[in-house]
Amino acid sequence: MDSQKEALQRIITTLANKNEELHNFMETLSHSLAGVQVNSPQAVSDLEEEFDMLFTVLVEMKESMINRIKQEGAKKTQELQHQLTQSGSALESAVELLEFANNALDIKDEDEFTKAAKQIKDRVTMAPAFRLTMKPKATDNMNHLMADFNQERQLLQNLKFLPVPRAPEIEVGDCLVLDNTVSIAWKMPVEDSKIDHYILEYRKTDHEGLPRIKDERCWEVVDNIKTTEYSLSGLKFDSKFMNFRVRACNKAAAGEYSDPVTLETRAFNFGFDSSSSHLNLKVEDRSVEWDPQGGKGLESKVKGKENKGRSGTPSPKRTSTTRSPAIRGGRDRFTGESYTVLGDTSMDCGQHYWEVKALKDCKSYSVGVSYRNLGKFDQLGKTNTTWCIHINNWLQASFAAKHNNKAKNLDGTVPDRIGVFCDLDSGQLSFYNAETKQLIHTFKAKFSQPVVPAFMASQLSVFRKEGGILGLPGRRNPWSTRKEESLVYQEGGILGLPGRRNPWSTRKEESLVYQEGGILGLPGRRNPWSTR
Repeated sequence: MDSQKEALQRIITTLANKNEELHNFMETLSHSLAGVQVNSPQAVSDLEEEFDMLFTVLVEMKESMINRIKQEGAKKTQELQHQLTQSGSALESAVELLEFANNALDIKDEDEFTKAAKQIKDRVTMAPAFRLTMKPKATDNMNHLMADFNQERQLLQNLKFLPVPRAPEIEVGDCLVLDNTVSIAWKMPVEDSKIDHYILEYRKTDHEGLPRIKDERCWEVVDNIKTTEYSLSGLKFDSKFMNFRVRACNKAAAGEYSDPVTLETRAFNFGFDSSSSHLNLKVEDRSVEWDPQGGKGLESKVKGKENKGRSGTPSPKRTSTTRSPAIRGGRDRFTGESYTVLGDTSMDCGQHYWEVKALKDCKSYSVGVSYRNLGKFDQLGKTNTTWCIHINNWLQASFAAKHNNKAKNLDGTVPDRIGVFCDLDSGQLSFYNAETKQLIHTFKAKFSQPVVPAFMASQLSVFRKEGGILGLPGRRNPWSTRKEESLVYQEGGILGLPGRRNPWSTRKEESLVYQEGGILGLPGRRNPWSTR
């Protein structure tokens, strides 16, 4: 009966996933159909506009060329008419002079003849007929203004739509998610020398599989990429997956998008378990309250935004995490000197990474992992169910790895940021200098239960989650009666607020710890899951 129920449950899960997939596909089809109904008339309108512009250019060119012919004809007409007028005047003068010369031949008196001959000679020298150019200043030929549009006509007959590049193909095997960076590689299905650049679009999502039309996040754009690969660095992995798509562009137009791909960031997002905090702390989903009366005398409340961790590591195996319920039972959790708070997400397999940074003047704190059944008086590193790095900056500074009440002193200076890499599959918990990726210490253990991130300070004061940041900086605690001040915060998986004093602390102890997540991969050595 139980096996049949399990089989039926698997069928139900498969059907539910298929229904969700079909629903998403139908939304995609509806969105595409709506796009076609909008874009088709728009394409017709754009084409008509282009032809209207072409017609306008042809009409303008026609008018310009006709005017040119008319101007040339008028110019030639004026020049020839002027020559004709001059020639007519010269002809009249020459006819008169010829008649005078013929009459001079009949003169008998020698002196009068000589005088007439000299006069004729002078008039001939000055006659317009002998000063005119007998070559027309213009011809009747207008061939230089003839037009032959055979080539242009052929071009018009060969008018086509823009040569749009084909859609690129993203090579998933060459894509890499590592160290807050995603490297995307793609290729063209056929060689295209006319491609000028590429456009990469990406967005974060918590849904596996094809991108959803109604995803709450917008696509972000990286333009003018000249190569067929690109690395997005400095990302904050606050989602489980990221969608990517690429399109190619030539000088004329942008092509179709590639088939989108979804890459898993393995983001390890965790907050604080409200059921695990010290007696003097009340932890809720979005706020932490200082409760000096153990929950009976609430004095202040500071609300903030829900934290989003930003760390994760790619793994060939499915990483398993479980979010603990945020229901607070009896106030029987950490008390006494165990100023401890646990993460609200447990890990039972896979690889997980986050970072912790000590704040300025931080006196004493511990960071590591623990089983969830940690006793209410237990401190990190003093039981066989906790593993941690402990930093003490009091008069006698110490830096040690602790487990089962045994401490191993560590050499070197305490780094500003400590990376915590929990590999549950191989049974290793490693601590790194997050800046240099240098290994600090590794615990080898067979984790028999799921573990949770664990943090302990000399005294845990008031903090909040705001944009991933826990802690309220910048003013003094109006209700404090002592000077002890200690603060822990989480920023995108980050605990603590650097450089500030805790306004609600009551003693001189100062312990500021925070976790800075978002690094993918195993620091200090080659990523074992990389394909490049």
